[in-house]
Amino acid sequence: MPVESGSSATARQVKQKRKAHTISIRRTNSTEQERVTSQRDMLEGQGAMMSAVCEEVCGQSVEDSKLPPSIRQTLLELFGQIEREFENLYIENIELRREIETLNDRLTAEGQTVDGGDLSKGQLKAKASHSTSQLSQKLKTTYKASTSKIVSSFKTTTSRAVCQLVKEYIGHRDGIWDVSVTRLQPVVLGTASADHTAMLWSIETGKCLLKYVGHAGSVNSIKFHPSEQVALTASGDQTAHIWRYIVQLPTPQPVIDTNQMSGEEEVDFSDKDEADGDAELPSESPTIRVPSTTLKSHQGVVIAADWLVGGKQVVTASWDRTANLYDVETSELVHSLTGHDQELTHCCTHPTQRLVVTSSRDTTFRLWDFRDPSIHSVNVFQGHTDTVTSAVFTVGDNVVSGSDDRTVKVWDLKNMRSPIATIRTDSAVNRISVSVSQRIIALPHDNRQVRLFDMSGVRLTRLPRSNRQGHRRMVCCTAWSEDNPTCNLFSCGFDRQAIGWNINIPALLQEK
Repeated sequence: MPVESGSSATARQVKQKRKAHTISIRRTNSTEQERVTSQRDMLEGQGAMMSAVCEEVCGQSVEDSKLPPSIRQTLLELFGQIEREFENLYIENIELRREIETLNDRLTAEGQTVDGGDLSKGQLKAKASHSTSQLSQKLKTTYKASTSKIVSSFKTTTSRAVCQLVKEYIGHRDGIWDVSVTRLQPVVLGTASADHTAMLWSIETGKCLLKYVGHAGSVNSIKFHPSEQVALTASGDQTAHIWRYIVQLPTPQPVIDTNQMSGEEEVDFSDKDEADGDAELPSESPTIRVPSTTLKSHQGVVIAADWLVGGKQVVTASWDRTANLYDVETSELVHSLTGHDQELTHCCTHPTQRLVVTSSRDTTFRLWDFRDPSIHSVNVFQGHTDTVTSAVFTVGDNVVSGSDDRTVKVWDLKNMRSPIATIRTDSAVNRISVSVSQRIIALPHDNRQVRLFDMSGVRLTRLPRSNRQGHRRMVCCTAWSEDNPTCNLFSCGFDRQAIGWNINIPALLQEK
């Protein structure tokens, strides 16, 4: 038998190795084809499952579905998008696996050690994991964005059901700075305007019942006496006026349900919409021209005023950086409250105790205590980074402050070192109000929105704004009416109108 030479034997071994490697590659490709087919079958099965889930969620047919067509279409698009993302994820995973196995086979054929193959495999796994993580994050982002639209749609619908515009009060010739509701019968609405007037309105009919024209400057604030038909107004003419009123309520008319009007899509208003604000002042309304008492001590604009508990004293806040405490009967200045470094923006009194809180552009608000007649103490609170636009008491032991820094903070009078709740918003906050019975905070914003929160800082809802509802410009103030059965909340703005809203409190709290 002939004996093979060394070179011939080596050549044959190389040839056999190449043949075995080729067969291995063919088997690998065949296995990959079967795997791809299996994966595609799996995707088709999952697609069918997605369709089944979609049918389960959206209903068997358009006729049987109880969802609105727009929401149903959004759900269909969402499930389709999820299915496409998963399909892309599976396809890329298959490609990565194929690349890993091909490289491992190549390394093995070239005689690399197992450790080297494991190293390459680990690197590729890291690459695959990174890519999968990116796709997963993309999927989560897409899912979140899509579902947010659906949730937003549901919130809009719910908001309209919970908060309904009842009446608009139109008649001022300039922006309305403040709104207030009487605490005794007959219940009327008061507005203070930059047009130098204050007006009293019938809540049910929206008719102006009385005009006060005694100020020579913008009327910045209006508050009603707790037990008498007396109003207190503060003005840019550096004075505060006290004046008596007598009103007779007209016969209420049927209320028009504004939610039945067409056009539910929300739109933004432009300044051209303010033509409505040029409506003529109500005719034949009684007019008061002279106050019963004039309070004069400030050297600047009087921006706000309020009654102390009992109604025998009032406090005023001014741009001259002081707040003054007056005796109503004698019109004498009892205390001048100094300490703020910049102009005051608001003042508020506690409903049951002789406490006053003042806010300022110096980013602070101060608590003044007059419960001891012989002395009065003051505490300074620094919780905001911009102008404190208002600070108000609640019936309990809380103070709520709002600021141009786009936050609202809830404080405990027993421990005011730090707020017990902080509400962060997307717009500056103006004069806030708190419901006495329900402890709900109403926030008027520069961006024309009015939002409702509870005392723990949880957002409840916002008042609807559409082409037929809501304010067209900055909302300046809100006021709650606890006893009136028709309207629960009033708001006013620089669009020259006040609005009465019906708030379905049980539905609002149930939704919470």
